[in-house]
Amino acid sequence: MNRESLWRLAAMAFIVWGTGYTVFHVGRLAMICPVLVTLVVLIALAFDFSNGIHDAANSIATIVSTRVLTPLQAVVWAAFFNFIAAYVFGLHVAMTVGKGIVDPKFAENDPLLILAALLGAVLWNLTTWYLGLPTSSSHALIGGLAGAAIAKAGTEAVILSGILKIAAFIVLSPVIGLVLGFSMGATMSLLFRSARPGRVDSLFRKGQLLSAAAYSLGHGTNDAQKTIGIIALLLFKSAPEALGGSDFESIPFSIVLICFTAMGMGTLVGGWRIVKTMGSKITKLNPFGGFCAETGAAVTLFATAAAGIPVSTTHTITGSIVGFGSMRRLGAVRWGVAGNIVWAWVLTIPVAGCIGAVTYVIVSRLAHGATY
Repeated sequence: MNRESLWRLAAMAFIVWGTGYTVFHVGRLAMICPVLVTLVVLIALAFDFSNGIHDAANSIATIVSTRVLTPLQAVVWAAFFNFIAAYVFGLHVAMTVGKGIVDPKFAENDPLLILAALLGAVLWNLTTWYLGLPTSSSHALIGGLAGAAIAKAGTEAVILSGILKIAAFIVLSPVIGLVLGFSMGATMSLLFRSARPGRVDSLFRKGQLLSAAAYSLGHGTNDAQKTIGIIALLLFKSAPEALGGSDFESIPFSIVLICFTAMGMGTLVGGWRIVKTMGSKITKLNPFGGFCAETGAAVTLFATAAAGIPVSTTHTITGSIVGFGSMRRLGAVRWGVAGNIVWAWVLTIPVAGCIGAVTYVIVSRLAHGATY
């Protein structure tokens, strides 16, 4: 059995285990939750899966484009570190999403609101995936949640300070990534200025395995936690017995793990349209550049996860790639492509919010008079 077959076997084993684990624990939830609540949990996991598909490309694009790993090896590598993030970080980001964006009294015990938020996010994800634009699944979810809440109860349903903090980091996370990508590139160039090109390439091919792992770890802990926050917000009042309490400390680890598992399986499916944009259209990368960009992005994600700030992993890695490219020379960055990406970022929250609001109006009218 050759090496590629072993990687393929590992991917298949994870998918089989992940599917079985998820089905088992969702089945247990179905035994104690209303049907609609169980359905919304499944849609939340589907969003997590689509998040893996959509955002996984950010995890693997640089390491694939630099040919350090094959596409199959890269998705298995990224999926593994997306998954084990469940054991590394706390639930600070989940708490922000569950309690810091929409006033819980308007969202708790309302599966239709959560359903509308998720559908708004999924529709935007699928649209931008088809167009090959590396937008933020996280901001799509936040926009969908805010839009659905406003459609239900007006602007008082939204926690303005939470929205403003997230909006600030739409700008700050790519800027921080850009500064760190630039700084990493400048520092490493200085340290290895006298080394032979062949030795530098060989060293950073190994180093990129570590930087890609660190970035995937940060990606997992940031993005899977947002789905945990949404599921917890749904279950706190709709099915508190499924959580064992009414706060985030009481969330069973099985719920945490199925969210990370769904993201890991989505990563294995991959997002090849976006790989091309991230790995070659913005700026041309080699293993040296891939290491610098991924390390800068990983440091940003670790810091924001520790602070409980739900940033966009997409924005962070894009900023870091642009930072490294501009370190070499401004002309190395294809600013037209970067500009298109920025426009997609700006539109994500309002468009997903509009979709979430319209979806809430539709599903609430369809369900008018129903009991759940």
